[in-house]
Amino acid sequence: MKIIAIGDGLIIKIIKDFDPVHTFECGQCFRWNREGEGYVGIVGNKVIKVVAEDEDILLYNATMEDYNILWKKYFDLDRDYGDIKRVLSNDPILAKAITYGWGIRILNQDPWETLISFIISANNEISRIKGIIENICKLYGDRIEWKGRTYYTFPKPDTLANAKIEDLRGCSCGYRAEYIKATSQMVADGTIDLHGISNMPYERAHKELLRCMGVGPKVADCILLFSMEKGEAFPVDVWVRRVMEYFYLKDGATPKKIKAFSAEKFGELAGYAQQYLFYYAREKKIGV
Repeated sequence: MKIIAIGDGLIIKIIKDFDPVHTFECGQCFRWNREGEGYVGIVGNKVIKVVAEDEDILLYNATMEDYNILWKKYFDLDRDYGDIKRVLSNDPILAKAITYGWGIRILNQDPWETLISFIISANNEISRIKGIIENICKLYGDRIEWKGRTYYTFPKPDTLANAKIEDLRGCSCGYRAEYIKATSQMVADGTIDLHGISNMPYERAHKELLRCMGVGPKVADCILLFSMEKGEAFPVDVWVRRVMEYFYLKDGATPKKIKAFSAEKFGELAGYAQQYLFYYAREKKIGV
């Protein structure tokens, strides 16, 4: 892999196992949107556009310094997904799912933003989740200008902790407004230490996240997988339950049974298996 600076960005040359469609459409992130030939996202206080071109990935509005400090880690570019896929492809079902979603990479997102985003995600659909998050960012985030357009950062914990419930409800949060405010207060006052949680073993970290209002087992697993590098986390939503019932656990797949099965079968790669299976099941409408 070689990085080349261009006028307003970077080219990552001959990169394998990275497809923007697969990565940004697999349910792990909510601030990336298709625009023209690529995807535009807001990460921290940066706006970036990602475009796939043959075997290269183009990053617009990115410098080499940005790449070394942020993007290499964010896009998980030091990890060998080829090796992960080789191991998981020993399972014939996963081999099909991997062939379909070959370009998924698990992003290393900000734990705070991921926490609130997945509280919003519970019992919700992706387009609505994205709309709610965008409303919150417009109301409480900082403005960023790029190419004549205005974008907004994700608000800080103390900002949401001090938000009025009625204003959060005005962002279409509904009953989740109370969860967002209460959990934001816990993070802002140090009751919940997200950095500390990220350094805990999986089981302890999972238990700690369940203290947050609005965080259940599935949401906790999403936070651990998508922002804390806990590859053994296996979030179980409706699509994962369907695919696990359809292919693996035909006698009934409860979340508890699915997690036990995935831990035994996939081990520390369970979260990667989940992403391939989720994307495959949703796109193919398996079990519907």
